[in-house]
Amino acid sequence: MSPAVYVSRPLPAPGTEPLRAAGLEVEQHAPDSPPTRDELVAGLQGKQALLCLLTERVDAELLDAAPELRIVANLAVGYDNVDVAAAHERGVVVTNTPDVLTDATAELTWALILAAARRVVEGDTLVRTGQWKGWSPTQLLGASLSGKTLGIFGMGKIGAAVARRARGFAMPVIYTNRTRNVVLEEEIGARAVSFDELLEQSDVLTLHAPATEQTRHAFDAAALARLRSSAVFVNTARGPLVDEAALVDALRERRIAAAGLDVFEREPQLAPGLTELENVVLLPHVGSATIDTRAAMVELACRNVIAVLGGHPPVTPVTR
Repeated sequence: MSPAVYVSRPLPAPGTEPLRAAGLEVEQHAPDSPPTRDELVAGLQGKQALLCLLTERVDAELLDAAPELRIVANLAVGYDNVDVAAAHERGVVVTNTPDVLTDATAELTWALILAAARRVVEGDTLVRTGQWKGWSPTQLLGASLSGKTLGIFGMGKIGAAVARRARGFAMPVIYTNRTRNVVLEEEIGARAVSFDELLEQSDVLTLHAPATEQTRHAFDAAALARLRSSAVFVNTARGPLVDEAALVDALRERRIAAAGLDVFEREPQLAPGLTELENVVLLPHVGSATIDTRAAMVELACRNVIAVLGGHPPVTPVTR
């Protein structure tokens, strides 16, 4: 009997075809919504592989309920939904999909930077609702980017891709990271600073760090209070990095100028008051949502499953 895979959501093209072409049995959760815990447990019975999304919590309890499982292939760069240590203790390989979504996420980050700084959504609403009465010299004044300082929290591959694009706006780059990115410092003159300096010196601050116990609520009320009143704050990393209620207060009271968010603390729920604010751009976690990128993510996740179930090393293992 062929090894079997449980796929927790419908996937964009190429979908499950690579798995089926490799001779694997596939069961797929049909609705385009996360499976319930009971559905996930039931779906994993007799399965050797799980291809899942960030919405699925893979913990010790779930792993114990699926004793035949050999691989968890997470369709994302991040894997904070997976208890990696518990998986490794049970001999289960964990993989992710790094690199292939770097450019797409960096591009969306800049879309949010520009939209928030230049009040693009407010302008669209003004025109779309028939409230625009013509050009005015005081209408929707936003922030220019040229020459302003871009601060980056987390200088991994996505943070570096965002930083490289700052050259087009003549923006100096400062960053905070666990280790220095010497290559980027030499390439574009990026400068490593302390967290306090990052908060105090950034005109635009964008987040690209993973969600860990150390980074949870790194941007709380105290941190947000250190930002400039003219600052633009952007998060395309993970929602829990930010105390969302504190961000709502800062935006409402205009202690920071604007924000752009693609991720949220308790997705899909939002902090009360967030949708009422005009100075924040809200997107539904679409950082990697391009046709090419999602196809590459699916292909890479499938390659990992095929490799492990075929007795070969995974392509992109998570090692910690």
